[in-house]
Amino acid sequence: MKRTVYNEDHEAFRKTIREFIAREVVPVFPEWEKQGCVPREFHHKFGALGISGFDIPEEYGGAGEVSYRYNAIITEEVFAAGVNFGNWNMSTGIILPYLLDLANEEQRRRWLPGIAAGDQLAIAMTEPGAGSDLAGITTSARREGEYYVLNGAKTFISNSSVATLMIVVCRTSAPSAEDRRTGLTLLVMDTSSEGFQVHRRLEKIGLKTSDTCEISFTEVKIPVENLLGEEGQAFGYLGRNLPRERLGLAVQTCAQAAAAIDFARDYVRHREIFGKSVASFQNTKFVLAECATEQAAAQALVDKAVELEDAGELTPADAAMAKVFCTEMAGRVIDKCLQLHGGYGYVLEYPIARLYADTRISRIVGGTSEVMKTIIAKSMGL
Repeated sequence: MKRTVYNEDHEAFRKTIREFIAREVVPVFPEWEKQGCVPREFHHKFGALGISGFDIPEEYGGAGEVSYRYNAIITEEVFAAGVNFGNWNMSTGIILPYLLDLANEEQRRRWLPGIAAGDQLAIAMTEPGAGSDLAGITTSARREGEYYVLNGAKTFISNSSVATLMIVVCRTSAPSAEDRRTGLTLLVMDTSSEGFQVHRRLEKIGLKTSDTCEISFTEVKIPVENLLGEEGQAFGYLGRNLPRERLGLAVQTCAQAAAAIDFARDYVRHREIFGKSVASFQNTKFVLAECATEQAAAQALVDKAVELEDAGELTPADAAMAKVFCTEMAGRVIDKCLQLHGGYGYVLEYPIARLYADTRISRIVGGTSEVMKTIIAKSMGL
């Protein structure tokens, strides 16, 4: 189905990204998977293209406000090549907006040029005893003169081993009896700070280039001028970027499904059984036709959501619809495409196997499918 969301400028950018991936990523991707993260120097190469500076004002070294279509193109090309950039989109697509929205002028001058050049960001929210229920956060920061002193532990923190700056969600005062969400604060920590420690990298079933670690803070001193926004108001800030995060997951899984279909189509054309190509069997044709139709329907929904994001009109319910539809679709489509590979589909040297493992988290992260349905139902007045 013909897409109308991109113009000639977008397609020229796609060509640049495709060539960059072929040159800088594909040859070294197996090494990235072995080491469990994307090296910092790669992100600075990415920054040299101007991509890390999307939406950062030009006065701070960025590219200025940029259409979300360019983020979508990068995502599509990444998965079409059968690779992964780790947490690149989390840093610039999800965490950076917190700084753009909340940082004061002095903070912008300190932080934004480095991010535009490729410095990575992380955000530390989840704790062993506080996942979706952020009100249960116990990591604390007490004020001592010109510093906050931070203590606590976090888990499932992506980008934590390569980030330069980390936004830490912590408790600066006890919750009130009326509202458990009060007292949470955002502090920006330099990851070279004494007392900050990255512990074991968690071994996940997929996303091998995405470092996800356990971390801790022991009497970490954070300058008061690193307070992001107002003290005690973090809970309200944290919901601001959820629609864009969910749109990103919809774009990602739609791209993963499209890549899976391409990989399966190429495989069945060349694989023979009983003296004939697997592609010649009616079942193969019907399965891939079903997959292509599901992906096209999801793509139409995603493209509309991208247009709404650029227009500043994407609602939480819109983003929830895109996320739940695309992530569930990708799960079905990639499973069918793996089945068409037979036993080879279960071997990690084939990109379909990596897609199968990588995509599963999309129905959990950014809000589970069940949470998305709750948001949609609420928008319907239910």
